[in-house]
Amino acid sequence: MSKKILLVDDDLYIRELYDEILKGEGFDVETTADGKSGLDMILANSYDLILLDIMLPKLDGIGIITKLKEAKSSISLKSIMFLTNLAHDPVVKEALELGVHSCLIKSDITPEDLLAHVKRALGEESNSSSESENSPQK
Repeated sequence: MSKKILLVDDDLYIRELYDEILKGEGFDVETTADGKSGLDMILANSYDLILLDIMLPKLDGIGIITKLKEAKSSISLKSIMFLTNLAHDPVVKEALELGVHSCLIKSDITPEDLLAHVKRALGEESNSSSESENSPQK
C-alpha cells in the first residue's frame, strides 16, 4: 500500500510540481491551497506525511499545529514537514520548536532533494549508502 501524503501550499506551481514528483514515485498525494482546508483534511483523514507551508491564507502552518494541539489530535508532529521560503525567520525556529519533523527551505531544494527528504521521513530511503547508518526498525 502506498504512503499517503498531504501537501498544503498556496503556490500552485509548487503544488503541481511536488504532486507530480511524489505521485511519480508511487505516493498517494492529496493537495490543498489554504490552511483552513488543510486543517480540515488533516483532522478528517489519515496521512503518513504532511508537507505544510508556513505562510498560508486563512490559517498559517503554525496556526494549524496550534489547532492540532488544542484539539488533542492524535497526529504526530513528527509526521509534519514544514516547507517555507523564510530561511532565517524566527518563524522557522518556532516551527522546529513545536516538534515537527523538519523545515525545508523551498528555494534551496531541488525536486530530487524534496523526494529524498520525504523518503527519509517515511523510512523509505534507499539503503545504497547506508553502511554507517543505523535503522533500528527496518
